[in-house]
Amino acid sequence: MGEAPPQEKEHVLCWLPFPEPTEIIETIQKKHPNVDFTYKQLEYKKDGKNWEVKEIPDDYIKNATILVTLFEYPSPEAGKNLKLIHLFSAGADRAVTQPIFKETSVPFTNSSGVHGPQIAEWVILQILSNSHREKLMVEWQKKHIWGQHKDIGAVRDSVGQRLGVLGYGAIGRQTARIAKALGMDVIAYTASPRDTPESKHDRGYIVPGTGDPNGTIPTAWYSGLQKSSLHSFLSQDIDILLISVPLTPQTRHFLAEEEFSILGKKNAFIVNIARGAIVQQDDLIAALKKTPGEGGLRGAALDVTDPEPLPKESELWDLENVAVTPHVSGLGTTYAERSFAILEENLTRLEEGKGFINVVSRKNGY
Repeated sequence: MGEAPPQEKEHVLCWLPFPEPTEIIETIQKKHPNVDFTYKQLEYKKDGKNWEVKEIPDDYIKNATILVTLFEYPSPEAGKNLKLIHLFSAGADRAVTQPIFKETSVPFTNSSGVHGPQIAEWVILQILSNSHREKLMVEWQKKHIWGQHKDIGAVRDSVGQRLGVLGYGAIGRQTARIAKALGMDVIAYTASPRDTPESKHDRGYIVPGTGDPNGTIPTAWYSGLQKSSLHSFLSQDIDILLISVPLTPQTRHFLAEEEFSILGKKNAFIVNIARGAIVQQDDLIAALKKTPGEGGLRGAALDVTDPEPLPKESELWDLENVAVTPHVSGLGTTYAERSFAILEENLTRLEEGKGFINVVSRKNGY
């Protein structure tokens, strides 16, 4: 009997802005001896508004069959040998504007799912901090004030509150898991219908022991990118809205004055961990400044703003019912390990002739 043909050699180019995780890469190479790695650590500099995106030089990419990158890409011609581009970010809104995405069929995968646990913890932190008046108590401690109970008021716990998850991906599913443990009711919103048990399953990367793999936590599902569909979801007596949809042309300024008016009927609390531009920020500020009697929002926790960094003169900084953090909810010690776990899974799938996980849809842009 003849021997099986040798596996084709793969060359992985890692083009990333942090030190090489040698132990992780060595572990992958032990499982995949046909894979070579070239690691290039980059220095990223901000221009005050955005990360600068450069084209990867041809000399680096010409021998690569797989690229691992954050924000930088080769030209379509230079990347003609690529079988896969793995993004170290969960969002693909930068990648979808690149010529190599628009003009080729090279598969892109993202790191969706890797920071579900830490972002979900940030979300729950902000929900509880708002309801328990943590900002006020921190100020008391700074000023050595033993405050009065009347200034805290009656605190409503989480039991029976309704969490609306706008975008039921990895982050939304893990937040839903924790929220349910706190006694909340959870409802989910997705762009496309999830009207069968199978369609509600999570097909992407899942950190073991987390999330909602089978989609059984929400008591109701809503879908559709039309305003009427969105308004139907927002009208379900939502107490807390988690914004976790990807930024696409369809979701830019998805939430504005009309949507905040609907949410204001329950004086909802808004949490945004997605992208700042999903929200019409001036309309959000106006809704936050209204009183509960006027249909205002209870408050907001924003890890993302439009633009970033948030200008010093923005009113958001000084609103008592707002918490602003500088896009840090996803920072964690396991990010690289989990993102490379997605790459390793897809190396196995490439060798076995199977489809990749975490594929970015060219139709949907995420």
